[in-house]
Order: sequence, then C-alpha cells, then structure tokens
Amino acid sequence: MTAINQEQPAQIHEDEDGISMMDIFLTLAKHKKKILFYPVAFGIVGLAISLAMPNVYKANTKILPPQQSQSTASAMLSQLGGLAGGAGAALGIKNPSDLYIALLKSRALTDKLIQRFDLQKRYEAKFLDATRLRLDANSTIASGKDGLITIEFDDKDPKIAATIANAYVEELTLLTSRFALTEASQRRVFYEKQLELTKDKMIAAETALSSGIDSKGMLSVDAQSKAVLETVAHLRANISAKQIQLKAMQAFVTPSNNEYKRANQELLGMQNELAKLENGSGSNTSAKSESVTPSNEVASNDGKPLTSSANNVQLLRDVKYYQMLYEMLSKQYEVARLDEAKDIPLIQVLDKAIEPEHKFKPQRALITIAAAFFGFILALVAAFASEAMNQAKTPEQAEKWRQLKAYLRFS
Repeated sequence: MTAINQEQPAQIHEDEDGISMMDIFLTLAKHKKKILFYPVAFGIVGLAISLAMPNVYKANTKILPPQQSQSTASAMLSQLGGLAGGAGAALGIKNPSDLYIALLKSRALTDKLIQRFDLQKRYEAKFLDATRLRLDANSTIASGKDGLITIEFDDKDPKIAATIANAYVEELTLLTSRFALTEASQRRVFYEKQLELTKDKMIAAETALSSGIDSKGMLSVDAQSKAVLETVAHLRANISAKQIQLKAMQAFVTPSNNEYKRANQELLGMQNELAKLENGSGSNTSAKSESVTPSNEVASNDGKPLTSSANNVQLLRDVKYYQMLYEMLSKQYEVARLDEAKDIPLIQVLDKAIEPEHKFKPQRALITIAAAFFGFILALVAAFASEAMNQAKTPEQAEKWRQLKAYLRFS
C-alpha cells in the first residue's frame, strides 16, 4: 500500500511537467532517419541550386571628389532640377561626397549608362524603369569616413563589371562639365548672359542710329557736346555694370559682406555724380543738342529742311552707352573665365576598376549549409508534430486535436 502511494506522487509530478527530457530523446531516436535524411536532402538541393546559379563578379573603383563648400553644392543641385530626382534632399547634402553620390545616382547619369551599354537588351527588360531598377540593384555607391567615394558594380562578365564601374566615373566627369559647379563658374555664366543681352541691345541701337543717319543725313557734333555725351554714357555704363556686379554677388554673399558694401557705396557715388552732371548741365546739353545740325540737310517735298538732331543725339547717346557697357562686361566676363579655369572641379580616380579574378557570388557553401539547416529544423518540427498526434489517447486530447483541425479549416 505504501509503495503504491509513493508511485502516485511521481506519476502526478511527471504529468504536471508535461514533456520530459526522456520523451524528447525518445522522439529524436524514433524519428532519427527523418532527422538525418531531411538535412542531407535539403543540403543536396541547395548545392544543386547554387551550382545552377551563374557566377557574379564585383568590380570597384574609388574616386576623390573635389572639396567644395555647402553653398556650391546647393547651387549645383538647383541647376539639376528634376534630373537628380530629389536625391539631394533625400540624402541630406552635408559634404561634397554627398553631392557627387547624388549625381552618380541621378537619372541623367544612369540613362547615359543604359544607352551606352545597351543594358535594356542585356537585362532583357521590357521597360526602361525596370532597367534602371536592375542597374541600381547591381550598383553600390557609398562614401567612407575618409571622404572617398566607392563605386561597385556586379555582373556575370568580369570585363563588363570593370568597364561599367569605370564608366560611372567617366559619365560623372561629363555631367559635371555641363554645370557651373564653382562660384567662378556661376559668375561666368551670369556675365555671359548679361553680355549677350547687352550685345543685342547695342546692335539694335547701332541699327537705329544708322537708319536715322541714312534717312536724315550725317550729324555734326561739336567737341564739347561730344565730351558731355561720352561722360554721361560712361557714367551710365559704369552704373549698369556695377548693378550687374552686385546682382552677381548676391548669389554668393550677404549684404553685410565688406566687398558687397564697398561695391554698393561705389554705385551710390556714381549715381550721385550722374545726377549732379545731368542737373548741372541739363540746360546746356539741351541747348547744344539743338545746335547740332545734320551735315547733309534732307529737304522735304515742299523744299524745307528736315531737322531731327535731338532724336539722333539720343540714338548716339544710346550707342555710346551700350558700347561702353559691353566693353566693361567683357572685362568682367574674362576675369570670371580666368577664375573658372583656375578652379575647375577635378574628379581624381584613386583606384581604377580592374577585372576581378574571383567571383563575388553565389556563396555555394553558405547556401548549402543554410539549406541543410532548414531541412534539420523542418525534420524536428515534423517529428514532434507526428509524435504529438500519435499520443492523442485521452478523450480530452482527442477533442483538442479535433478543435484545432476545425479551426485550421478555411471552409
């Protein structure tokens, strides 16, 4: 009776513990064939799949971007507009490397590579967007703490991998040459536009003066009137040139900048001088303008001479003004061009991509081990699930299995 009482607590304790370690070992021993077969079978399948996968080679190149300021980077992105696809805003431009990474990932550059190497046909892509995604997936562009930009490219052909990696650098150089990256380049572009505009106005003024002379005869201007005209035209040209200079400086400096203040003071001084000259000699200039007469008087049908000296003097004044302004802007343009030549952004290649000798992927050993491990886990799950279903002896357990099967049904 005592022995029976001692066995009951042990049995109760075993029932409370649920599955014991002995049950686990018994289950593993019972299903040992399955536990051994599954990993081997899955490992063989994984090895076969990895052997069927083509070798992929990775080529890389490293470049050193030009060291530029944040304001220059912002100016460059503003020129790009939609070409960079918002890459600058997404990446957060903090240094020149971020700027050039944005350019390397831009649609303008990737489309050049797609067209150059006919990647749409190579990737057998129906749409251009799919080709871009494939190119992006095969490319890795990143900047290290040392400031170098690493460009990596994967391809089945090691030669193509190296060629496209180097082509990224070549297309980046061509892309940056299309934009004004430095402050000097920005000034050169600005003065170039102003110079072209002034040239058109100068030609228009000369044409108008020539038409006036042809229709009404040559003007005879005395020395004093000519001096006044040239002085006024020179001042007006200086004022316009200084205003253009200040407008160009506003893109790079604030009004509190010392050089900007100095240029602004010079502008005010010239404006005051012009106002004094015009107010002080306005009447004299007007009188002298009236005294200017055509050297060849043109008679009308009734025999009276046609005089239009005031109009022709104004045309002559405009011609002098635009000629002097064009000359001043030409000098500013040449200075900006020389500054730009000294400050050309140079992309230096540290390590040029070469044909890789060893494959990058697939890693067949890793794939085989991962497949075998998956088979081992699946075998354990199958063994314990089979054992649990076989042990459903009590009515309570049978009812629970029935409910579980019912819940798992979708219908």
